[in-house]
Amino acid sequence: MPRFEYKISLGQNFLFDQALLRRLVDASAVGPEDRVLEIGAGRGDLTQALAGRVQHVTAVEIDERLIPILHERFADMPQVSIVQGDIMDLDLAALMGAATPFHVVANLPYYLTTPILTLLLKTGLPIRSISVMVQLEAAQRLTAKAGSSDYGPLAVLAAYRGEVRAAVHVPARMFTPPPKVDSVFITLPYHRERSPRPRDEEMFFRLLNVAFAMRRKTLVNNLMPAFSLSREAAAHMVTSLGLPATVRGERLSLHEFIALSDALTQISRRN
Repeated sequence: MPRFEYKISLGQNFLFDQALLRRLVDASAVGPEDRVLEIGAGRGDLTQALAGRVQHVTAVEIDERLIPILHERFADMPQVSIVQGDIMDLDLAALMGAATPFHVVANLPYYLTTPILTLLLKTGLPIRSISVMVQLEAAQRLTAKAGSSDYGPLAVLAAYRGEVRAAVHVPARMFTPPPKVDSVFITLPYHRERSPRPRDEEMFFRLLNVAFAMRRKTLVNNLMPAFSLSREAAAHMVTSLGLPATVRGERLSLHEFIALSDALTQISRRN
């Protein structure tokens, strides 16, 4: 392969250790009947490990310089499709199909970890699991519990979709070039049935953004302008759930967010 200049701006930190790559695929629990979306294929090392295990891999890579390398490497593997593009701009329904289940397995570009995971966790597509490499601080945000400083929309969305687990700790030295911090391969198998679930999922997503928009403000103060509520109405909505009027969004559990979302949905439909 000709000399390749890594682009820090694209978050390019590649893994080449074959034993580690096999361990990551093992942790993802994908099998022969599964379709996989890989985000950030790089030179195709994780793609290669996946291709020997699953029915089909759709490997997305933003760096056009790597596309010829990927096409050449997988020319004889019909179970691998190479797609050049930015995952944030691609039509996932058109790419993966709106009805056929698939898994996500990826060594994510770190600068886009939160936007990509938010996109995946909010989409209504039939994702069965998400297994991705993230930096240590992102793993802490994903696994955070209510009341902790790391708790935010990402943790609530992850809990809503499934049960996140830190599966494999990966030291920075395992990457080329090495990042400044260690990483964690997290696995998130989706709930087959979510119970309870909000009456209006879009309202639930909107509430999460509002609740954490200004963390130092109380939940009541965040709700008032976002949903055109009086202080009295917002306070009643919060206290009716058994929460103090002074509670902040970071204190609410998934179930409390769903209950509050349903209350907001009921008001919006009434109006």
